Amino acid sequence: MGTWRNWLARRLVTPKVAGSSPVVLAQVLGGALTCAGLVQCPEMRVANPELSHEDHRRDAAGLLYVYPVLSRRSGGLSIGINLNPNRACNWRCIYCQVEGLVRGNAPALDLPRLQRELEGFCNAVADGSFAARTAVGTLELRDFAISGDGEPTSAKEFPEAVDCVAAVRSACGLDQRTKLILITNGSLVQQARVQDGLRRLAAHGGEAWFKLDRGSDEAMRLVNDAGQSAERALENLCVCAALCPTQVQTALFCIDGAPPSTSECDAYTALLQRALQRGAPLRGVLLYGLARASQQPEAPRLSRVDAPWMEAFASRIRTLGLPVQIHA
Repeated sequence: MGTWRNWLARRLVTPKVAGSSPVVLAQVLGGALTCAGLVQCPEMRVANPELSHEDHRRDAAGLLYVYPVLSRRSGGLSIGINLNPNRACNWRCIYCQVEGLVRGNAPALDLPRLQRELEGFCNAVADGSFAARTAVGTLELRDFAISGDGEPTSAKEFPEAVDCVAAVRSACGLDQRTKLILITNGSLVQQARVQDGLRRLAAHGGEAWFKLDRGSDEAMRLVNDAGQSAERALENLCVCAALCPTQVQTALFCIDGAPPSTSECDAYTALLQRALQRGAPLRGVLLYGLARASQQPEAPRLSRVDAPWMEAFASRIRTLGLPVQIHA
């Protein structure tokens, strides 16, 4: 392994790479993967997309389960773990960027392949510290995010997948420097196996990012197309936060040119307040705007909210005593 580690170290500090315009992360990774011989990950092939905050394609590394992401919320490079390569989800959010999204659950997971892909990818990009000068700035490996093209907790092997990701992260010496995150809509947290997975996630020092886009039944039906009531969302949020450190994740955007109404903002903050009153130990709220184009039929109706509106909404949430991060 010393050969490819030396190659990667030289490549990341070479002026030619640092001064290239643009520098494509996949090209750096591709050279490292080629040099590594891919002995631990025979499925991997070198892909060559231009990674950006606007492009989170799942096949960026040519793998089934593992993909690199330039993450606004993490502030660097995130290793995504896609447990739904069949593009199936039990929700259909109108802002979802997954092309060909279908209703359904995750397929059976090939856990040995997941481990093999993750090990191969980590061995290709982690040499103790990963940073590269690119067109979008210095990159640092920040987290492992269990997410992807659908609801990850719908995988029957979800608890085992959590353990697999955590084990690889630890074996690569990254557990002290990177987060372990689950991005979930929280709709399945009443199931015993999902609760088992959340407990395992907490035991590994991970946290859940719980999707809560709106606060009323009507708005949830419109935005998430999920058939879930606000009351059930509240119950699920409280269960999730009791089992695992949890942050609320909220997508904000205009529909037909209008941001969420005052009454909808009231319903959202009231729901958060009720969660806190029930003792839910929420860590904070992550607000983010549209960065990638929706692939759903409602896409032409969607647009970004402006920064002052986003900040005003964040200030209102902070009055509840919750820290808020904005990723417009």
